[in-house]
Amino acid sequence: MRILVAMSGGVDSSVVAGLLREQGHDVVGATLQLYDHGAATARRGACCAGQDIHDARRVADTLDIPHYVLDRESRFRDAVVQDFADSYANGETPIPCIRCNQTVKFHDLVGLARDLGAEAMATGHYVRRVEGPGGAELHRAADPARDQSYFLFATTPEQLAFSRFPLGDYPDKATVRAVAARLGLAVAEKPDSQDICFVPAGRYHDVVAKHRPDAAEPGEIVHLDGRVLGRHQGIARYTVGQGRGLGQASRDGEQPLFVTGVQAGTRRVVVGPRQALAQAVVEVGEVNWLAAPPVGPLRCQVKLRAREEPRPATIAWDAATGLLRVTPDEAAIAAPGQACVAYAGARVLGGGFIRRAAATVAAA
Repeated sequence: MRILVAMSGGVDSSVVAGLLREQGHDVVGATLQLYDHGAATARRGACCAGQDIHDARRVADTLDIPHYVLDRESRFRDAVVQDFADSYANGETPIPCIRCNQTVKFHDLVGLARDLGAEAMATGHYVRRVEGPGGAELHRAADPARDQSYFLFATTPEQLAFSRFPLGDYPDKATVRAVAARLGLAVAEKPDSQDICFVPAGRYHDVVAKHRPDAAEPGEIVHLDGRVLGRHQGIARYTVGQGRGLGQASRDGEQPLFVTGVQAGTRRVVVGPRQALAQAVVEVGEVNWLAAPPVGPLRCQVKLRAREEPRPATIAWDAATGLLRVTPDEAAIAAPGQACVAYAGARVLGGGFIRRAAATVAAA
């Protein structure tokens, strides 16, 4: 069948295009240009700009498949980069890869695929799509170290039904690279990107300051008991759970201190002891369900950050308010703006974004 492959220029999506072509499908490659290609021409690992667009085109030429480049720079700037800056300015810790998948990649590429008469869209994500009794289900990848299901919880059921993820059953990245070499793809040994694609050298606070200068204004570092312990150079530099970058406010006597909250309105960074970080209940909004929402309390597993294993919890869905109440078996650190994704074994049930807990700072 005709399949549109989202090609980033990396080895994963290139292998997907090659495998589907090898299987006899009518493959069309598409790459989104998401930010200034002039500023990123020589940069590798940028995902959707510069050298990586040329790499995607070169792979398409090798496989003898048509390749389209779609300019989505303006849409990406508004939906992802500005949202990234606004979230930090609001005292949250955003995940731009989820927003990009949610607002640009799957939405726009599924639309293009349908316009081109494709019957499916394939990506290089490490997740599995399983046909269940109720339709397509999203499952964790076979390789837990590369599983990306946390970043795809916001995929709609309709998008999931239309999508394919050929790498989900692969045991490791070395096997994928071996396939790339067998197919003669020039990107077989290309390094993986480590940074947020639009943040050069990992200096995310520079990007935030450009779009939201108020997030770079100095303010106070305040202890939970109300004491002012120091000054900071912008709330965009801090996230819940952080223990570095606090200067003289990093300790209270012998006790190390951590960021327990960021108050955007007063530009205050609130710190406290490690035990003050743990939350017994986590409130989650903007929930997207990939399974039937539970009608009562449900035992499952949840991930509160990308680099952790799912932990046991009880969730309760309030359809009237659109909020999910998550009670981990053990109190956990939950940074507002990060995702909370619920699992039943390997299956993704749904997920949303962590809401800000009520901050309590004693009067000085």
